[in-house]
Amino acid sequence: MTEIFVPLRAAEAEIVEKRSRFIGSILPVTSEEEARAHIEGVKKRHRDARHNCWCYRLESGVERYSDDGEPQGTAGVPMLSVFQKADVTNLCCVVTRYFGGVLLGAGGLVRAYSQTARDTLDAAGVGKMQPWTRLSLTAPYPLLEQLKLLCTQCDGAVDDIAYADQATLTLRFPSEKVDHFTSLVTELTAGGLSPEMLGEFMAASVKG
Repeated sequence: MTEIFVPLRAAEAEIVEKRSRFIGSILPVTSEEEARAHIEGVKKRHRDARHNCWCYRLESGVERYSDDGEPQGTAGVPMLSVFQKADVTNLCCVVTRYFGGVLLGAGGLVRAYSQTARDTLDAAGVGKMQPWTRLSLTAPYPLLEQLKLLCTQCDGAVDDIAYADQATLTLRFPSEKVDHFTSLVTELTAGGLSPEMLGEFMAASVKG
């Protein structure tokens, strides 16, 4: 799989430049339909704003942008450039401008829209998409805390614990860590326990 980087979460950020408010909004998306819906949602929320400039990038290679009435090349392209340089995709960013009465000039607009996009991306965080594996492991209660510790050591997470005669843990790991976790469980239990694979899925983890 080709390595791609994506925003970890939806986020907003705001800057003020010569009394104009610039409000950035990022949403992780996987299709043009999702991107367009985000753009329309922001426009409705900020219908009284002077401009709602936007851009989006998708893993498929699609890139779109709009200056929404700002001078050509001063908003959408600078915003898109931020995400191209950061190598981040599958996102839609809208920057809303409430005009403060002072003209910023082309250079000032480029800086303001670029900075808002960067700040919003910082707020969202960036993660690397990679395959994850979900496992099930049933164990006696005296081993529960040790198994949770092994899970953490292998960059995994406990999604659920079902309590009965024994504890059944539902765990998830970056797929590359599964063999290591399994070997640690084998060592801890002298081969008495073995995780059961439930399936694999794609998810983002914090960019290292």
